[in-house]
Amino acid sequence: MTNIAVIYYSAYGHTYELAKALEAGAKSSGAQTRLRKVRELAPDEVIATQKGWADHRVATQHVAEATLDDLDWADGFAFGTPTRFGAPSAQLKQFIDTAGPLWLKGALADKAATSFSGAMNAHGGQESTILALNNVFYHWGSIIVPLGYTDPIVYESGGNPYGTSNTAGDAPVPDPVLKTAFYQGTRLARFASLIRP
Repeated sequence: MTNIAVIYYSAYGHTYELAKALEAGAKSSGAQTRLRKVRELAPDEVIATQKGWADHRVATQHVAEATLDDLDWADGFAFGTPTRFGAPSAQLKQFIDTAGPLWLKGALADKAATSFSGAMNAHGGQESTILALNNVFYHWGSIIVPLGYTDPIVYESGGNPYGTSNTAGDAPVPDPVLKTAFYQGTRLARFASLIRP
């Protein structure tokens, strides 16, 4: 069985919804999955001043925090994050920065990898965030699995060939975007199963 880890950071829940959809896609392809959030770095008093952030934190208490074991266990992994000035969130980046021991022993090489993102506005840095995550995968020796234009749903959800991206605003994640994340999960699981030793 193929093992897929979906590791994400989400403040208000949009990236969490994408992560769940991607995980569901991987499961539908027969993969065993682990959905994991990364550790929150923002102070409690700051989170408490923003109702949506505080509410999401409470609503996802059941989601386990990511560990390096999740990456070691996985045959493929997906990273999700809102964009922060065109780059991954500090929370996700901090987790990535702890992966040095796995990288050093080659435990992240030859694994399938993909990423997804979102921002408040249509040109808020979603693509540059995904490309920044791809730079990590190059260093790890992972095999990047992009969406490409491999299914009509990619066009329907906005046409981002790098990975699923969402324009958040205050609205829920649109159905075509969730379907794209689901498709990305199936694609990740398929390629992870092909390249695993």
